Amino acid sequence: MGKVITLFKLLPKLHQILLCILVFVTLIIILMPSDDVQASKQTVSSNGEYGLNTRYEVPLAFRTPTPPSGSEAISIENAESRKQPLVQPSTHRKAHTATTNPVVEQANIAPVLNEKHFQVKSGDTLAALFSRAGLTAKDVYDVTQLPKAKKNLLKIMPGDALVIAKNDGGQLVQLRYHIDKISTLVVNRVDNGYKESITTKTVETRNKFANATIKSNFWNAGVVAGLTPNQIMQLATIFGWDIDFALDLRKDDHFAILFEEEYADGEFLRNGNILAAEFTNQGDSYTAVRYKDGSYYSAEGRSMRKAFLRSPVDFKYVSSSFNPRRLHPVTGQVKAHRGVDYVAKVGTPIKAAGKGRVIKSSYNQYNGNYVFIRHNDTYTTKYLHLKKRKVKKGASVKQGQIIGTLGSTGRVTGAHLHYEFIVNGVHRNPRTVKLPKSEAIASKEKAPFAIVSKKLMTELEHNKLVQIASH
Repeated sequence: MGKVITLFKLLPKLHQILLCILVFVTLIIILMPSDDVQASKQTVSSNGEYGLNTRYEVPLAFRTPTPPSGSEAISIENAESRKQPLVQPSTHRKAHTATTNPVVEQANIAPVLNEKHFQVKSGDTLAALFSRAGLTAKDVYDVTQLPKAKKNLLKIMPGDALVIAKNDGGQLVQLRYHIDKISTLVVNRVDNGYKESITTKTVETRNKFANATIKSNFWNAGVVAGLTPNQIMQLATIFGWDIDFALDLRKDDHFAILFEEEYADGEFLRNGNILAAEFTNQGDSYTAVRYKDGSYYSAEGRSMRKAFLRSPVDFKYVSSSFNPRRLHPVTGQVKAHRGVDYVAKVGTPIKAAGKGRVIKSSYNQYNGNYVFIRHNDTYTTKYLHLKKRKVKKGASVKQGQIIGTLGSTGRVTGAHLHYEFIVNGVHRNPRTVKLPKSEAIASKEKAPFAIVSKKLMTELEHNKLVQIASH
């Protein structure tokens, strides 16, 4: 300190005076309190900590800016148009906003619901399920007073799913029951009870292509192509008037089909109808197109449904074919076999090959139970060795109608159906006889059908080419 004083005395008189003034002014600036310091001191408690439940101003750098609203937005727009500086909202206005915003936010918050999923178990009733959900018998009664709820909820089955939502007070607020993959029953609480509705998903239909070549059998080829058992049977039914699927199929026969798939909200629901198909059997090609009447026609417009079924029973194999000089298996004598013997399980349904009238339905020691049907002046069919007859003499029958079941009655060595096909009084081989041509589509439908047929067959052919190119 002594050295500082000595240096000060060595300075010129004028410099000493200026240095003293500078030190004096500096001390005044340091010691004088400012308004900002006082304001900050008012926001902190005596012990230096922030108080609880007290609103403090936060620096703008730590706040997320929000767009202005109401009159503030208008003020901003007006200021921009006049190129004037913006006027910040007053402190009073900020305080008012702070006290009202929490109330608005609370009003917009939806009540919290306690939602649980339930799966119906074996032996469950709606009452038991509601009990597991913590609901009362009165809830069951109130809900089942609604007609749609009563119809569906009282018939719940194991595996069915329900969603039950309750509020904080434990009251049932909403129930959702999936009737199927498309429809959902929704029951909502309202002021005076409950209200029900059924919501339905929008179903989208897409076309899908499949094809296969027969290597071992038709069924396996269908499975390899990704077809369901129902689709395989449907395909066989469509071409069943032209192709005997038990006897006519050969290795390397092939088919291609275009069918519908149904989706709801992007989720696969089920397969739809076969729209178009082509089947090549032993070098001969057959086509089928589905029309709006639900029937199938060839690409040229002739009905796939012929006047007669090629075989009247779903059989395993043929035990004896049409043979005018066959040796009888029982007597050993040469006797013409004027029909075809189809072997199948006892009780297999026998179908009328075509529409007509039953001219005989009886029993004798040779034929066993038998049925004869006259279709018109030209055609008659006979069905022998039935286990049971399901039609009586004089009855009118439709094509495909069940007229009896396969059995082993009469003079036979095993269970089978003996089937005869007679044309103008002469027996013909049922498997090779040329059947009457099918009817053409109605004249007024020819033009619209031609458009549908061309579109579907073009799409089918395009998919075939794409499939070939990909391999």
